[in-house]
Amino acid sequence: MSPAGTGSLMALASMTCVQLGLAVSVGLIHTLGPEGVAWLRLAWAAVILVAIGRPWRVKFSRAALGASALLGLATGGVTVLFMLAVERIPLGTASALEFLGPLSIAIIQGQGSARWWALVAAAGVLGLTEPWVGATDPVGILFALGAAACWAGYVLFTQKAGDSASGISALGISMPVAAIVATCVVGPSILGHLDWQVLLVGFGLALLLPVIPFSLEMLALRKLTTAAFGTLMCLEPAIAVVIGLAILHQVPRPAAVVGIVLVVLAGIGATRTGQRRATEPAEVVTVPTTGS
Repeated sequence: MSPAGTGSLMALASMTCVQLGLAVSVGLIHTLGPEGVAWLRLAWAAVILVAIGRPWRVKFSRAALGASALLGLATGGVTVLFMLAVERIPLGTASALEFLGPLSIAIIQGQGSARWWALVAAAGVLGLTEPWVGATDPVGILFALGAAACWAGYVLFTQKAGDSASGISALGISMPVAAIVATCVVGPSILGHLDWQVLLVGFGLALLLPVIPFSLEMLALRKLTTAAFGTLMCLEPAIAVVIGLAILHQVPRPAAVVGIVLVVLAGIGATRTGQRRATEPAEVVTVPTTGS
């Protein structure tokens, strides 16, 4: 298989891991609540990535520490808010709304026709939310849009952290910060709901999201152009619909299906026609999926 084909498979495997991890996480909500599930994933991810990244062996500048800390805040925000969203609205709808964050970055930083894709994305949002019938939980929509804003921040801070420190080392700082953010949201009450079985499930969830996806994305980016990688990442809302249907038995409404298709098309169009200038880091418009 060609390097591009291998990279494509890695990117698709990464997105599948993310959505499987989210689908399984939904099953734990009745035990820990959405905030508790987010905290469990982030706590384990912090332990794993600190062990792998060993940030104590890296000399961070003040700018690198600041960027990594802000990345952690964004990561904690997107994780907690997205879990609150999927408690109320279908996984596919939440994923498509969350994707508006990196899509907005791609459109704003794009050139020429890239910005016209914002209109396609806006039409997609109307299909996803169906404001004319009021069928979608408005609080769930707000949580998903909050996750989108945090994911946009995640994109920007990922570049800043990556410019000043190696990716794994930066994660060794950002993930503990994200875990602390989740701990502040959840509070000590979550400890009474933990047992060895829940802790083991949490370890598996952390591997599914974000440890394995991040590793796969890093490998994929060595084999794919950033434009090709970004285009593949635009398929994630569609993958979320399939997994939501298969695992959570969430059957999307016709308008939601149309909305997801429009958001995916907007993402592909903005990525392919609005590539950033070569003098700027291209990673900003090709977000990893570890945010949620």
